[in-house]
Amino acid sequence: MGFIDSVLKRNSELEWLFDLDLTEETSQRAYLKKIALETCINFIGRTISQSDFRFMKNGKRQLDDWHYLLNVRPNTDQSAADFWQKFVYELINENEVLVVLTDNNDLLIADDFTRNEYAVYPDIFTEVVVKDYTFKRSFKMDEVIYLTYNSEKLSKFMEGMFDDYASLYNRMIETMMLSNQVRGIVEVDSTQSLDKEKTSKLQKFIDDLYNSFRKNVVALVPKLKGFNYTEVSKGDANGKSIDEIIKLKKSLIDDVADILGIPKALVHGDLSDYETSIKAYVKFCIGPLVKKISDELNTKLLDKKDYLNGSRIDVKGVTEKDLIENAEAVDKLVASGAFTRNEVRELFGAEHSDDPELDKFVITKNYQSAGSVEGGDNG
Repeated sequence: MGFIDSVLKRNSELEWLFDLDLTEETSQRAYLKKIALETCINFIGRTISQSDFRFMKNGKRQLDDWHYLLNVRPNTDQSAADFWQKFVYELINENEVLVVLTDNNDLLIADDFTRNEYAVYPDIFTEVVVKDYTFKRSFKMDEVIYLTYNSEKLSKFMEGMFDDYASLYNRMIETMMLSNQVRGIVEVDSTQSLDKEKTSKLQKFIDDLYNSFRKNVVALVPKLKGFNYTEVSKGDANGKSIDEIIKLKKSLIDDVADILGIPKALVHGDLSDYETSIKAYVKFCIGPLVKKISDELNTKLLDKKDYLNGSRIDVKGVTEKDLIENAEAVDKLVASGAFTRNEVRELFGAEHSDDPELDKFVITKNYQSAGSVEGGDNG
């Protein structure tokens, strides 16, 4: 036993292998959480980044500074698409997001901040940090764009779920490593006396033997009298463990997608039921999020008087149906007299036309009552 203990203590490669994963704690499996969150949150972020933010006044789009900030270049370092993707990531991952307007008219997403809440006065944000810069001034609630995503209970539930998955994943990795581990026995003639010098030489030979087997495709070693190496396990386990790990990762992503309202088929690129999945995605995930953003922009960028007079900030380009794919339905909406052509344009995300003809209701004879049809033989 003393010689075997010596071998284990002196063999640095074996020590490294034993310590690699078998002693790793659950907290070090944080990348499992990151995989699931990055996959699902970025999926939503890419969708919102395609939005078109429209400042409407008297039914007409206004091309002003706010239009440029929200749709083209919010700040000197980000495009609108990058800005909104990060906006969504912060909102879902941190459960809140804060955007401040600088003196240079740049919209910046805060990396850190402190919210001071008051009962009858607007909350105040202090210690606002963007990158490595900390604002010395404070920001009132009506001066910023601030959204919360959901309740704190959801965040706590997800943390608990990730811990459970990490523990299970850790155990599966250990099991897979054991199943694929190559185990060997070194037999030494015990009749030989092993002094310190001989033990050192033998240890070096074992190290060289081990490295030869580990690093080379073909390994040739001399056979010594009184020394025999035998493999107990060749590590030829099948790929079942790998499949189980892949399924576990997919299951974790599925759970996060369910929480966020994303159909599983879309996350994994399954197009077998694409239309149904898209409808569910827009209705239960993107629609509510767009409503949150739209409400906050209307509250902070428009005053009460302008809003009541019909000014609006509309978020288009995400929740609307495709006009070309629904051409037949569009024709029936207009031909039946249910909608004007301008109303249909707005339903599908197109801008209102100044042509007065498009504000008139039209109806085809197919939809007229029998008594209103003109012509024919009366008698």
